[in-house]
Amino acid sequence: MNTRLTTVARTLALGFGAASAGYAAMVAWNRVRYGKVSRSRQPGGSGLLDRFIPDPEVIEHQQIAIDAPADVVVTTATEMRLLDSPAIRAVIKLRELAMGGEPDPRPHPSALLEQMQSIGWVVLAERTGREVVMGAVTQPWLAAPVFRSIPADEFERFAEPGYVKIAWTLQADPVNETHAIFHTETRVCTTDAAARDRFRTYWSYVAPGVALIRLALLRPLKHEAERRFRVERSMAEVPDVTIRTVAR
Repeated sequence: MNTRLTTVARTLALGFGAASAGYAAMVAWNRVRYGKVSRSRQPGGSGLLDRFIPDPEVIEHQQIAIDAPADVVVTTATEMRLLDSPAIRAVIKLRELAMGGEPDPRPHPSALLEQMQSIGWVVLAERTGREVVMGAVTQPWLAAPVFRSIPADEFERFAEPGYVKIAWTLQADPVNETHAIFHTETRVCTTDAAARDRFRTYWSYVAPGVALIRLALLRPLKHEAERRFRVERSMAEVPDVTIRTVAR
């Protein structure tokens, strides 16, 4: 028994050490590469984002192929319930513990788009059935950051010192009538050197968690969008039966 306990303890210690070393390497890598992004449009990226953050310091982009029309994919994405994901809840909890923050006690809608709007994000631009761009300004290094709503016509010019501007998109590019490629892209820029320094340090530590949240969205989105499309298609194939009453 003692031998087994020792083996388990050593295995856990090695695993923890490897995870810690891996995380430390990611922190260092994120700090080194901060600000070194291509100013050109990313493959499949959003052209609408160029209007609001044309020179980002950070770009994060993920995509996935989905067997459903683009409009179904975008609608599904805006209605996703992120907090249903254990991985996303864990990331949020870890941030609260690390930053000393408290859970938000206010009630919020469960659907992604409505939930983001309820805490301060605004819709900056939209292509119906294809793309929605959200944005806000904040100080994310605070334990309980506040997301300030900035109108679309003021967002690109916003330059109040000490802030970070963030814009992200939910986008579906049609491949054909029944298939699409979903993209989510996030861009970040700061309003002055002090905010850049603070955000660079903050981002170095939280970037892996942010990436995990984005990736945790993709598979459930694919599953739900394809399920909705199958239901819509099966309903469309049901014959239209008209019942007539014959007068006697």
